[in-house]
Amino acid sequence: MLEAIAREGEGHRAALRGDAVGARVAYGRAIESYRASWEAAPPEAYGRLIGMLKASVLAGAGAEDAAYARAAISDEAAASSPAAAYARAIAALATGDDESAARHAAVMHDGSDAFQRAAAAIEALAARDAGAYRGAVTAVVRDFEARDEHLTGVAFADTAAMLETLAAPRGLDARVASGLLPPVA
Repeated sequence: MLEAIAREGEGHRAALRGDAVGARVAYGRAIESYRASWEAAPPEAYGRLIGMLKASVLAGAGAEDAAYARAAISDEAAASSPAAAYARAIAALATGDDESAARHAAVMHDGSDAFQRAAAAIEALAARDAGAYRGAVTAVVRDFEARDEHLTGVAFADTAAMLETLAAPRGLDARVASGLLPPVA
């Protein structure tokens, strides 16, 4: 999984430099690494699917990988595990199923503070509530800025970048300015 995280970080750094092609290539490599890591992992290693889906959304292929993630997560797990629900929520948003995304986000509130912040953003995004969405994404970004690193010390705010990518087709964006996010066009 560390290889996948490093590749996702490469993609994010390329995006920060404005290198969209390099970002997509690196995210594509991260998707492959996350998938291989998931297939070799014990059941319930949902963080690998979350990472895969984030990289997939950022690479512009979220809908393509959503079916894979949905098939990998049982309905029971999605109803009881915040991590499984998070993966299902991302898959739902990537395919335009906002109702399912909101239902899964409700389960995420039983998880960590980071899951709760992501859940609030997903719920606001699914409801197309611009004010709540901006506030929730701002909280996600501020959390990343406070930590200034994610997992292996690679500074990137993948959750916020993913949410902003998913927000665009819904006519929303938080327009949060941060050195950890690619510049807003």
